[in-house]
Amino acid sequence: MTNKYSRNLLALVAVSLSLTAFANAQSSRPRRVKQPLTPAEDPLLRPEPKPSPTAKNNSNRPLIDVQPVQPVVNTVGTGDTSHAYQLLQQKQFAAAAKEAKDVAAQFPNDSEAWKIAGFAELNLKQYEEAANDLDKALELQKVSQREDPNTADALAQAFVLAEKFDRALPLLVTATSRPGAQPDPALLYFRGLAEYKTGKLVDAERSFNAVVKANPKDSLSLFYLGQIAVGKNDLDAAISALNRATVNDPRFAGAWTLLTSVYLRRAALSTDSAKAAADYLNAVRAGEGLIKIRTDAAAITLFGQALIGSEQYARAAAALERATLAPDAKGVTFYLLGIAQSRAKNFPKAIAALQTAAQKSPDDINVYRELGYAYEVTKQYAKALAAYEKGLSLAPADSDFKEAAERVRPFAK
Repeated sequence: MTNKYSRNLLALVAVSLSLTAFANAQSSRPRRVKQPLTPAEDPLLRPEPKPSPTAKNNSNRPLIDVQPVQPVVNTVGTGDTSHAYQLLQQKQFAAAAKEAKDVAAQFPNDSEAWKIAGFAELNLKQYEEAANDLDKALELQKVSQREDPNTADALAQAFVLAEKFDRALPLLVTATSRPGAQPDPALLYFRGLAEYKTGKLVDAERSFNAVVKANPKDSLSLFYLGQIAVGKNDLDAAISALNRATVNDPRFAGAWTLLTSVYLRRAALSTDSAKAAADYLNAVRAGEGLIKIRTDAAAITLFGQALIGSEQYARAAAALERATLAPDAKGVTFYLLGIAQSRAKNFPKAIAALQTAAQKSPDDINVYRELGYAYEVTKQYAKALAAYEKGLSLAPADSDFKEAAERVRPFAK
């Protein structure tokens, strides 16, 4: 019993933890979308992307590194945007946005006013407003046949950051496919992201590969390539991409989380015990990288799972004990603690943890399997029978529960 279910249970828990461990790992836009690999849960982490490392911006520069064209004569009004443009150049974005919007209110057909407002709002991270104003600017430019690629490119990025990926994608395809021009890696990254979010995974993989070719250290593109590989069940490719991502950015919690989970899955699926053992150790190393960055219950729980896989039960129990003290500790944390304590032959503590797991996750049959085993080993046969029968009520076709219940029934009083 002690090893019969270990691999399968670790694989199942890996799916759960990789989804929940960092559901809130990063808070910047865009948000994740689900790409389920199993009918039950999405095993992939979807961290909120930040600006691509290949982009030309940094903390001291605007979000986008494109220059608005000089104001042109307004053919439908007499609005003067020259001062608003100067404010934009001086990075006085709030003042530039206000002044440009004042001009646009008086001269609503002045594309330059809407454009300056959009650029300023984009740098202020007001993405919805930026998308709306840049969209107006581009439409007015089309009417006057004065289309500006900078406006279109800025609008594409605003759409992505406002999570309007379907509207961003056509603009990004145009931006990265201009004849005679080398695609900007930042725009290629945004294109890959829009393709990924709209379910065009083959196209997204191509775009992210193009970004990595241009900049091999683009950790976000490598991370998405890892996720796409997991979606195709190509765990080797996923591990390769995610290892590169963590080397390039050792603070990338999402990459460490997914890498730990993928190592656990590959180990659980392996038919070679030596390779499985190596992958469990690799999962521990990835988990160590993770908990250097995050020490919340979810991160420690995933790390504890890796330690159990590598049979470091005492160490796993110590880590998981800490995780159970967190107010948001889940049933899976207590369940894994029960496994660690049980494998370390500390059955009283195992029973206590599994009882709590049963309270937090009353429909998890694996909890009752482990709890019944711990009761049986400690000769608490009536309680063992109750645990096995509870599991059998949840899974009537489970032959192991049937056999276990029959085995202890004669001794239960």
